[in-house]
Amino acid sequence: MHPLSVYSRRDGGFTGLLNEITNSHTEVPKWLSVSSGCILALLRWVSSFHGSLFPHLTLSSEDMIAEFSQVLNWSDCVVRAFAWHPHTDKFAVALLDDSIKIYNPKSTITNSVNATTPTLKHRLQRSVAAVQWKPLCASALAVACQNCLLVWHVDPCSLSTRPSSGCAQVLSHPGHSPVTSIAWSPSGSLLVSASPVDTAMMVWDVAAESCVPLQRVGGGGVTFLSWSPDGSHVLASTPSALFRVWETRMWTCERWPCVKGRCQSGCWSPDGSRLLFTVQEETVIYALTFTDTTGPQAAAVVADLSETTFNTPDGDIIVGGEVQSLAWDPRGERLAVLLKGDPQAADRPAVIAIFKTRTNPIFELLPCGFVQGEPGAEPRLMQFHPNFQHGALLTVCWSTGRITHVPFYFVSTGVPRFGLSDTQSLPCSQERSADFANQSLFTEFMS
Repeated sequence: MHPLSVYSRRDGGFTGLLNEITNSHTEVPKWLSVSSGCILALLRWVSSFHGSLFPHLTLSSEDMIAEFSQVLNWSDCVVRAFAWHPHTDKFAVALLDDSIKIYNPKSTITNSVNATTPTLKHRLQRSVAAVQWKPLCASALAVACQNCLLVWHVDPCSLSTRPSSGCAQVLSHPGHSPVTSIAWSPSGSLLVSASPVDTAMMVWDVAAESCVPLQRVGGGGVTFLSWSPDGSHVLASTPSALFRVWETRMWTCERWPCVKGRCQSGCWSPDGSRLLFTVQEETVIYALTFTDTTGPQAAAVVADLSETTFNTPDGDIIVGGEVQSLAWDPRGERLAVLLKGDPQAADRPAVIAIFKTRTNPIFELLPCGFVQGEPGAEPRLMQFHPNFQHGALLTVCWSTGRITHVPFYFVSTGVPRFGLSDTQSLPCSQERSADFANQSLFTEFMS
């Protein structure tokens, strides 16, 4: 057997075959060797040029997930993904060992001895970047993995603590990995997924296990997705300084360029009429407003998060800077902003800034306070409970692996009642709250 055929089968790559032909001067005609060398040089130049345009393509899969994850320091984070169920008091937690645990706080409180905590494991469940429950469904959980999407179907009445891998659907598409973001439509009929190496956003019909790629030129991939609560729009960020907002009736999109870096995070108002987003290397929050008749003409700056020094009993700390992620509670009354901080500086910790918001009749944003953890603990990711009856409940996953629930009670919701385990309020300085009480960062003026 000719050594070239052995090499091409073993290496499995066209580039490897060309390299072998180029170096086999005595075994192939000279013209073939020279031609292969020229083609190989051209391919390497194209690859180098493409890599210079989109540097993220030179990263490994895990580094790529860490770069574009909504989780702060995803690589060494104990909790890599978190998702509340949209209709019941249970949540899914993806851990560093690639397992996923499903917790029901109420059953844990009432029957801690016999409480069932299902653990999901699958051979393809590696480098979990995101998890999300299917709306209007009790059992389906989508998982973004390194090489595919998994959709687990976990019977909520089952007493099994280790569902079999047969309970998971495997969804994959050539060139669509690693998957860094997923989002269900509010009706649960469609699932969209994103990969930084694929310029197409995949729209999945999970029941049929089929997908339709929505592709546009430019951007170098898709990194983050967020479906508006009313189902009318999808935010799609890219690794480049642009993002797209898709409308879901005809699946057309508007392209929005950024001045400095890529769109890092975004969240929608409860009615889907307003999109808040942040940009890498910028310290402001932008807003786009959508109406029934016309789309937004320009993005408005609604908050300046430049660094500010605060006096605390433990010394001065500097708060502000770049944003890792945003979360808006389902009532539209609290906005949580996870600030990256500086891991190399003790006086610049990662913190969560809380804002009071109002969407009607005009949009208004007011500083409220901060959420900080125990000494040595920093927030890594956060999510609001979708159906907290007494105000807003912010779940925070910390660098220590601990998960806490921080309630915000509104006057209109009546007397507070504690219904979830490990619920604690992390108060802010009274002086600081008083200083901010009447300061509006942004008020929208009616035209």
